[in-house]
Amino acid sequence: MDHNSHHNHSHHHETATRSDGNPQGHNHHEHSHLAHDKHDDHDKHAGHSVAMFRDKFWVCLVLSLPVLAYSEMIQNWFRFQPPTFPGSQYIPFILSTVIFLYGGLVFIKGAWSELKTKSPGMMTLISLAIITAFGYSIATQFWLMGEGFFWELATLITIMLLGHWLEMASIARAENALGELSQLLPDKALKFINGKPVEVFLDDLHTSDHILIRPGTSIPVDGLVIEGTSSVNEAIITGESRPSTKSLGDQVVAGTINQDGSLTVKVTKLGNDTTLAGIMRLVAEAQSSKSSTQVLADKAAFVLTIVAIVSSVITFIYWLITKDANFALERSVTVLIIACPHALGLAIPLVVSISTALSARNGLLIRRRLALESAHKINWVIFDKTGTLTEGKHGVTDIWTTKGYTKDDILHLTASLEQNSEHIIGMGIVNEAISKHIHLDKVTNFTTLPGLGVKGTLHGKDEYLATSFRYLKENKITVPASIKRHTSRASKEGKTEVYLINSDNKVIGALALADKIRPQSKKIVSLLQKENIKVAMATGDSQDVATHVAKQLGLDEYFAEAKPEEKAKRIKQLQSKGNKVAFVGDGINDAPALTIADIGLAIGAGTDIAIKSADIILVKNDPRDVLKVIGLSKITHRKMVQNLIWATGYNVLAIPLAAGLFYGYGILLSPAVGAILMSISTIVVAINAQLLRATPAKNAIS
Repeated sequence: MDHNSHHNHSHHHETATRSDGNPQGHNHHEHSHLAHDKHDDHDKHAGHSVAMFRDKFWVCLVLSLPVLAYSEMIQNWFRFQPPTFPGSQYIPFILSTVIFLYGGLVFIKGAWSELKTKSPGMMTLISLAIITAFGYSIATQFWLMGEGFFWELATLITIMLLGHWLEMASIARAENALGELSQLLPDKALKFINGKPVEVFLDDLHTSDHILIRPGTSIPVDGLVIEGTSSVNEAIITGESRPSTKSLGDQVVAGTINQDGSLTVKVTKLGNDTTLAGIMRLVAEAQSSKSSTQVLADKAAFVLTIVAIVSSVITFIYWLITKDANFALERSVTVLIIACPHALGLAIPLVVSISTALSARNGLLIRRRLALESAHKINWVIFDKTGTLTEGKHGVTDIWTTKGYTKDDILHLTASLEQNSEHIIGMGIVNEAISKHIHLDKVTNFTTLPGLGVKGTLHGKDEYLATSFRYLKENKITVPASIKRHTSRASKEGKTEVYLINSDNKVIGALALADKIRPQSKKIVSLLQKENIKVAMATGDSQDVATHVAKQLGLDEYFAEAKPEEKAKRIKQLQSKGNKVAFVGDGINDAPALTIADIGLAIGAGTDIAIKSADIILVKNDPRDVLKVIGLSKITHRKMVQNLIWATGYNVLAIPLAAGLFYGYGILLSPAVGAILMSISTIVVAINAQLLRATPAKNAIS
């Protein structure tokens, strides 16, 4: 098998590390707005800020206290009397009016936007409740008999402001984790000009420039280490707390922090092309994409609006006929106030925003929320092989020797010979020698034999060749029996053999190379199978290679020699039988499969196109994170369902009580008790959503 026969293995790896060659430098401040891009034209919070809701909440809370103190019902409940003075009876009316105008108008404007787009929802219901409460209370203050709803109105608006503040703050937290990171990027970098590091603005950097990263500084660009060794804190990108060691040939990412050594880095990506900018765009997309459960909550709010209005009208007509106008009005107003679904409004957004933030912390970037939401239904996971289950680069798996030579001798001689080779096989041998700290000798008269191998002189006198089996066949060179029995088995396993020939034209040793299986791959396969999820592999590689890898990993099924469209076809076949399929890949040729699968998961170091086709990106390059996705999906879904049941259950119970359905049994829900129940419902939903933070994704697996 010749060197070239496995050259196709490298395509993922090359694409992953290739620069986009963008010659333009971008200022890093462009990043900070990326995370806040909203694509939803009818966003209920368009033009609102966390600070606005926070300020309005605190002001309304302070104003609500005197309203409560001067409300007769509260005084009766708690048996206390506040100081009275001329006009003190108007305190609830005056302060509630201020609260209505200052805190309530934001909901009325939101309702107006909803009605303009013919999609009445949460804001419409809230507005309906507060306008009714305000109007009725003023009527009872000056014209009608009966008790007003001033304290209910004040607490209703205050609680709703708190809810919206909580909701927006938690969404902002998920966005800001990355937005803040962009602020950590330095404005300047040390660029090598005529061999000396000179401080320049990021705008003055171009791809292929060399820059110096000093210890303790932030890395300003994506690049490749060309000199030096250091540990780099990549927690913000990968979620991995342990620093990652970087040396020659390793990639570094903008926004990460260099710790203890100096690095010389060749710039590969700048500004909006960096991994960090890409991550921030993904977070923005995830934040603005609506989840199906959120859509369900919006629909529930719409239905509830209709139910509230119809119930209120029926209640009014019924009591007007059977009792009197005052009682009828009080009951119908109570129905409208109690139907206000604030718990429903919080039920989903809080869970979604917390789970998005949790995902980012766990090294998972959600591009499509629906994907995270439905991941708990997955029963098939198909992995791409190269670069996903395997490392995507060739490594030495076996070394065989003849008499008089050790394994280290063969590795030393072959790596010395291959050190000038740019071929993936040659580089694999050199990397193995470097990792074992084997010193390489100088090679002279180096020549490449295209498609066959390399030759050169070592120690100034001895000529050696590192070649494929084809060269041996063409030159009728025999392989010693002690080596042949091993190489024939290696060939069946899809490994590439390299033979070392000395100046006497004798084979003195051989090495086998293969795309190494990631150490985490076996673990994830068995863990998924424990969860009753079937695991398959799709690869463009030969049947031999696929069989060997599938056996080692204990897969349920594998598809060899699969072209991109065939991978997609296999997924469709499984889906047609009612299966929910996740596909995990990293290469350009995985894009169709990532798109067609129920959930497409891209390994983080994969190509840009794979990342754009995926629903979720596994930043850490660890296939085990598939399990985290499923775990997080399970707990997120559970919380959403719990919150929806709790939020709608409250209304199912409260509306009939408010309408006076059980009046004949002496049971009548006053607006005051209704408001308290509503507040409790909202608080329960908020606390339940926050409990999500305390559940590690890995513990969510049943």
